Amino acid sequence: MTHTQTSDHWRMERDNDDIAWLYFSRKDSSVNTLSTEALTELDDLLTDLAKNKPKGLIILSAKESGFIAGADVKEISSKKTIEDAAEFIRLGQAVFDRLENIDCPTVALISGFCLGGGLELALACRYRIAEDDPKTKLGLPEVKLGIHPAFGGTVRLPPLIGAPAAMDLMLSGRAISARAAQKTGLVDYAVPKRHLLEAARRTILKPPAPHKPKRWQAMTNHRLVRPWLAKVFRKKVAAKAPEKHYPAPYAIIDLWQKYADTPGRMLREERASEAQLVTDETAQNLIRLFFLQERMKSLGNKDLIDPKHIHVIGGGVMGGDIAVWCALCGFTVTLQDHKHETIANVMQRAHKLFKKKLKLPRLITAATDRLIPDITGSIGLSQADVIIEAIFEDINAKHALFKEIESKIKPDALLATNTSSIPIEDLAKVLSKPERLVGLHFFNPVALMQLVEIVCGTDTDQAVIDKASAFARHIDRLPVPVKSTPGFLVNRILMPYLIEAVVLESEGVPASVIDKAALDYGMPMGPIELADTVGLDICLHVAENLSQAYHVDIPERLKNLVKAGNLGKKTGNGFYHYNKKKGGKKQQKKSGDSNMTNDEICDRMIMKMLNESIACLREQVVEDADLLDAGIVYGTGFAPFRGGPMNYIEKEKKAELKDKLSKLTEKYGDRFTPDAGWSN
Repeated sequence: MTHTQTSDHWRMERDNDDIAWLYFSRKDSSVNTLSTEALTELDDLLTDLAKNKPKGLIILSAKESGFIAGADVKEISSKKTIEDAAEFIRLGQAVFDRLENIDCPTVALISGFCLGGGLELALACRYRIAEDDPKTKLGLPEVKLGIHPAFGGTVRLPPLIGAPAAMDLMLSGRAISARAAQKTGLVDYAVPKRHLLEAARRTILKPPAPHKPKRWQAMTNHRLVRPWLAKVFRKKVAAKAPEKHYPAPYAIIDLWQKYADTPGRMLREERASEAQLVTDETAQNLIRLFFLQERMKSLGNKDLIDPKHIHVIGGGVMGGDIAVWCALCGFTVTLQDHKHETIANVMQRAHKLFKKKLKLPRLITAATDRLIPDITGSIGLSQADVIIEAIFEDINAKHALFKEIESKIKPDALLATNTSSIPIEDLAKVLSKPERLVGLHFFNPVALMQLVEIVCGTDTDQAVIDKASAFARHIDRLPVPVKSTPGFLVNRILMPYLIEAVVLESEGVPASVIDKAALDYGMPMGPIELADTVGLDICLHVAENLSQAYHVDIPERLKNLVKAGNLGKKTGNGFYHYNKKKGGKKQQKKSGDSNMTNDEICDRMIMKMLNESIACLREQVVEDADLLDAGIVYGTGFAPFRGGPMNYIEKEKKAELKDKLSKLTEKYGDRFTPDAGWSN
């Protein structure tokens, strides 16, 4: 006999053993998130349970999608004042305090994602049991939104698993598997799905001693140890995220260092810190990017295509890595390349990635088995649901390939090219059905860069575009549809920035000074180092394609380096020297001084990027300013805390930036002439 109690978002059942099973299912949402309404209802249920105490409480999700994805980000972003933000945080803290103090065993039963506020709820329970499945991920990703855990996460996690492991989770924002969480002590048990319910029941009926950290883990939170460890944490964070741009991780370290001995005070300080952060511009911009990411995900309807077999033609860096990534995502992949040694190199790279991502030998073996060498294409061409051409950037070579394969592939197969700059309609001319060709432009390195440009030729069928976007989602990439113009969106906006950096270097500004100016602005990598990393030959090729359409002047310095065979990191020499004996460590070739300030250097590079962004929007290369921002942030790493180039233009005032371009035009010439779109 069970007793059921329901509300809009929660359903509680008390079974014959007097165990309360509390199911969370956020109303009118496919994903569980914690809103004011959901938290208030939970508070009422916990109040009732305190009066009518059960044998134990098990909290679980009624949704297949996962446990809890966190607090409601829309509600968080709507808090425009510190007072409003603090009130929402106060509610979450109070509810989780009530959960922590309830006088019976409590279990968080976790399947799928358990992130942010969801993990903070689990931390307020006495026990945590997680499904041992690749889909189960636990983490505190708040720093990626410019904020930090605020429902008690900064208070409860370090004492549970020790400061190093806790800080790693909070400062990186990464999510870990159930098995990894069990090793750290974050979850008590990681069990197969078939054992989940029984494991929770047994834990309530025969409660084990709650998890305690090992002595050395506990010592990492000692007041005499914290100052030393805090320095280590700050140094590690500073290598990736300067405090002036990303204050959240430093706030986490400060909270822990100053208040870890007094949990009540730390909870109050956590609330005050979070309320300040969430209303700051950095968090507002990063939260905006989160919603843009969700919009890009929505552009790909997975139901439109059910790919089983992917065929990639070209085993170079891009083609090989695309094939490896698709195999990692669970698809059968055939890789066609006429050179045996090229495919052998791809298999070596695949093993390294599979080992890093999958860890378990059986999973590594399964992924390796899915990646099949296919020298002539005899295995995959006729069977594949998706064919991706990724040979070198030569239109004649691509034409010859498309002529050869068109009659061999399935009529309904998705035919795509990974070209980085050649218009799709030019490539499709040799096809009997040009409407079937679409661009799937990946970015290097494929395993890290989430964006895929869905390049739409003038003849490309809309259904093909939709299927291409859907395929991008099947391999966990973010699709952004772009018009087939030279350079498409990302390369067209990135290249003027890189070229201006090369011009500055040609004028005598040291490469390291140029790169430092860009890093200070917030770019993830300096433009000179980026050019070396991409490959100067590739940069030159893209620049030459763009120069035909947009009158880009290519610096002689770039041409001469390529002519001399100094192609950057891959050859050991470019603008920098890369010492292979020291693991490819970058070394400055020559030093020098510059009379230019960081601001002057940045203005020349960034204004070129902003001007091209305005031009792309005017020409409707991409649908709107939001998708342009998303494409450039996820495709180039453009200072995420600034929210994208168009957002930056809006915040900095369009008229003032246009005036800055006009002054640069007077000083440096027509390449800075403001685009007509500035007047719109």
